[in-house]
Amino acid sequence: MQVCVLGATGFIGDHIARQCVQAGWNVQALRRNPQATGNIPDISITWFTGDLSEHESLLRAMSGCEIVFHAAAYYPHQTGNVAVQVASAVAEMQSVLAAAAECGVKRMVFTSSLTTIGLPAEIGLLADERDFYTPGTLAASAYYEAKYAMEQLALHAAPTGLDVVVLNPTAVFGPGDVKPTTGRILIALAKGYGRVLIEGETNVIDVREVATAHIEAAKVGQAGERYIIGGHNLTMRTALETVAEVAGVRPPRFRVPLPLLGALAGLAKVFPMLGLPVNHLHAIRNWQPLASQKADMAFGLNHWPFKETVSDSLTWFSTQKYV
Repeated sequence: MQVCVLGATGFIGDHIARQCVQAGWNVQALRRNPQATGNIPDISITWFTGDLSEHESLLRAMSGCEIVFHAAAYYPHQTGNVAVQVASAVAEMQSVLAAAAECGVKRMVFTSSLTTIGLPAEIGLLADERDFYTPGTLAASAYYEAKYAMEQLALHAAPTGLDVVVLNPTAVFGPGDVKPTTGRILIALAKGYGRVLIEGETNVIDVREVATAHIEAAKVGQAGERYIIGGHNLTMRTALETVAEVAGVRPPRFRVPLPLLGALAGLAKVFPMLGLPVNHLHAIRNWQPLASQKADMAFGLNHWPFKETVSDSLTWFSTQKYV
């Protein structure tokens, strides 16, 4: 089978591409930098140079493909101009969907985000796929607003004749995080910089399991449905203490009150050179455990122990000289 991976030089995308090749599928991939190979220079891929906003390059990359894995969705980096960034995200998503339909793609598996999952409808329940983020709840976050807008386009692509399955990975960790995303947390702790503890709970998952979920979604996922791809619900304290234990460093000790995080988000907007993650500082109040049974049952997922994920990640970061 011929498949296209958008985002193959990124963290999740390169694991998807690797598992596609292992499954015996022929992989085509789009990249902006003609020299970039991410963490998969060792596997056979037909590369195309282009950009998601360039219709012709999308057509070349998707030509002849039955399946498209879209793991390169627009990522807002700026802290201002939310409406402009959301418009850019929507335009890019529309371009990808249009190209897939034009190429006769049979199925697209879209990598969305845990941020599009809203609070549970009933107190005492874990949020699941039926709970949607409410636009405007975090109006200052272009990330939340853009991810929601793109996911809605994907979920409602059926009238265009395109079959789309949406996956919502939770906090993804693992080896191969070439342009460190969540890996920055592991690197900072391993270097002994982790002194701050944020109270709360979230869901974590191994990137290799996320890739497996994408392969299975291409085979058996239901069109127009979304699936939370989650592993373990952990308190932030437990997660950070696990990382510290594996790294052989002291765990974080200083607890940061939630009101102070709001102040930090305001400071980061005024002083962007500080490099603080404004989108996520605004959203920490919305972090929550999640229910992933729908995907577990549909895709037969077996969750990697978080401690093993951390160990494999730190080993990889060490061999790559990040740590």
